[in-house]
Amino acid sequence: MKKKKLNLSGAFAFILAVLVLLIFVPINLIVSYYDKGFDMTPSKKYTLNDKTVKLINDNSDKEIDLYFLYKLEKFKKAEASELLPLYHTLTQLDEFDNINLTCFNPNENAALTKELDPNNILSLEAGDLVVKCNNVSKKIAHGKFFQENQSGVREFAGEALIDSAIATCASGSLPAIYFLTGHGEKSIDGNLSSFALQLKAKDYDVQELDLEKEGSIPANAKIIYLVAPQKDLTEKEKDIILDYAENGGAISFLLDPCETEGRFYNIEAVMEYFGLILDYNIVTETSRANMLDDREYTQNENYFRVEYPAGSQYNSEFTQDLTSDLNYLISKGDYVAGIAYPRSLTEIPEDSFPGAAYTERSSIIKNISTTNAETGETGYTTASKSMGGDEVTAQQADDYLTGMALDFGYYSYNKESNAKMFVLGTSAPIDNDLLNVDVSGTQTLTLFSNTWLYDADVQFGVENKFNSYDKMTFRDAGEAKTVMAVVYVIPLIIAGIGVAVWLKRRHS
Repeated sequence: MKKKKLNLSGAFAFILAVLVLLIFVPINLIVSYYDKGFDMTPSKKYTLNDKTVKLINDNSDKEIDLYFLYKLEKFKKAEASELLPLYHTLTQLDEFDNINLTCFNPNENAALTKELDPNNILSLEAGDLVVKCNNVSKKIAHGKFFQENQSGVREFAGEALIDSAIATCASGSLPAIYFLTGHGEKSIDGNLSSFALQLKAKDYDVQELDLEKEGSIPANAKIIYLVAPQKDLTEKEKDIILDYAENGGAISFLLDPCETEGRFYNIEAVMEYFGLILDYNIVTETSRANMLDDREYTQNENYFRVEYPAGSQYNSEFTQDLTSDLNYLISKGDYVAGIAYPRSLTEIPEDSFPGAAYTERSSIIKNISTTNAETGETGYTTASKSMGGDEVTAQQADDYLTGMALDFGYYSYNKESNAKMFVLGTSAPIDNDLLNVDVSGTQTLTLFSNTWLYDADVQFGVENKFNSYDKMTFRDAGEAKTVMAVVYVIPLIIAGIGVAVWLKRRHS
């Protein structure tokens, strides 16, 4: 009679189970108690970047207040899991001694909302974040925390935006935009008041500047505006602006047609630095098919359709892009591609422009061509009439620019000095008395241009964070089948052999 072997497998399994419980249950309880987690995502979606930590530590002597217009605990719900990167960013920031995080429902605490935005400039909404430090406030709109890249991948941009806001507020001042005065320009307290409020809502400090009187451009100036001047810059002002450009300045000229004697030689000199030319005319539309309505809802030859040529996103010839986002919004029906009361602009031919090799110039607003239904011919139906300037410019405007392809807006980027210019042949789209829905496209382009001229969201090298997925690329179907066999089939065969051996020997 064979001796029966002692089978300890059951006892061993029981002991192993007890050990697992004794080891892992206490660990789980400890981790739960201290609410400790580990961020295993490749882009560290749930962990503050080292540059963010350094920024906070560098400003440890300043009190930084974060006001989040939402109840943060709601982010813990399963349906809000995609918002967890923002939740972890805010809660980790709150752990710093010099940061105070306040989360509230703006509908339940209207008094605090009013205190944060007493003049309703920021137009705060649920989900927005307000950063305050050194008596400076900056809003981050709720729609900016998560963004889609060009591939359609949803990314978390919140940490980079918060870093930018903290750095701006800690510096003690917002980036400033100065509107020049002293040349009969439109005022930010008058015709441009609505546009000025829009700029303030984008976290810019908006002021006026008499350059002839002050004698210099302030150090905090990020953009200089010249809007609808009725007379030329002085020689002194021209030199100051050109020096500003040589040091990487950003300039925006909105130059209405105007009846003046003689040319704006100093304004022309600034434009020539960027390779651009000013026409002395006013352009109207002769085709009713291309005319748009004025503020009285009457079809008007001074309001007409235009187009915005594609930028670098769709045209590899350029590195800059001011129009692609706008064209997308227009295609959705959000805005109308129109302009009002413009003069035309052009560029200096490359062989006559010394800076052509290092200056990128592109038209961003053009008149549209029309096909004649009877003849089938395609042409332009805009008319040019001279206004201001001298006899030479008058002849060109009256004799050569009617029925031609015309440009009403340009950008120019000097890659040596990093200077930028945005120039528009009208200020009507931002004038309280002239703007309407039919010129909303050009108004929006003017607003977008400020971000191109100077991005108020200072970059610290904190990249957007996103989910990363491993993938394999195969040369052909045969290679794919081989890999699948190695990864799936062979392990299954080995497992099957193991089960068969176990079944055969389980009673031995």
